[in-house]
Amino acid sequence: MKNEVLIRSGAVASASASDGRTRDRVAQLLLERGAATAAELGAELGLGSAAIRKHLDAMLADGLVETREVRNRGPRGRGRPAKAFALTASARENLNPHHYDGIATAALRWIALRSGPEAVSEFAATQVAALEERCRQAMCEAGDDPIKRAEALAEALTAEGYAASATTIASGGQLCQHSCPVAHVAAEFPQLCDAETEVISRLIGTHVQRLATIAHGDGVCTTHIPGPARKAPTVRTDT
Repeated sequence: MKNEVLIRSGAVASASASDGRTRDRVAQLLLERGAATAAELGAELGLGSAAIRKHLDAMLADGLVETREVRNRGPRGRGRPAKAFALTASARENLNPHHYDGIATAALRWIALRSGPEAVSEFAATQVAALEERCRQAMCEAGDDPIKRAEALAEALTAEGYAASATTIASGGQLCQHSCPVAHVAAEFPQLCDAETEVISRLIGTHVQRLATIAHGDGVCTTHIPGPARKAPTVRTDT
């Protein structure tokens, strides 16, 4: 009887550890992607619908993920709209703890109080200068195409802890950063985001536009990279 209890206890502990590893993988995927549906997560992890739902329900109950409605770009079919899952702010914090946020925020408040917001902007530009140089070196073979440079920049930023990705869209390209090491500080001092956007623009070699930031409560920092201007079609007129 004692051995049977020990065997059952061991099986429960093993199952619990396996569940924990799977949920860690789900959390990492959501950190990298920003948001994903249950079907997308299941396909990536090789899990069936029921299995992935079990993990997501547990993570919802623990406050690790939240749901968002997926935008349907095509004709709307019957049934409920698809739901995407994203990490909550507290879950992202646990995956990327920011131990020095309090000190950094206090320091920037002191700078702003003593020297004004312009000094904060100057400080922010100085702080991202080293990041810009490291990324520039990593992009030395990317060529001149803005989209190719964005892809190279995404790899460089990922190495810096930003979990970045670059995709091509109809209007050009999109650079997404699924993690931000300074999000908590930037929520109060947007000059940090502004300085980073200027760095992205210089590194890619074209004007870019920030569409969303984690610091302002969005799930992902999204930067739009416009594609090359298209020539207007030639209009022939009869004389």
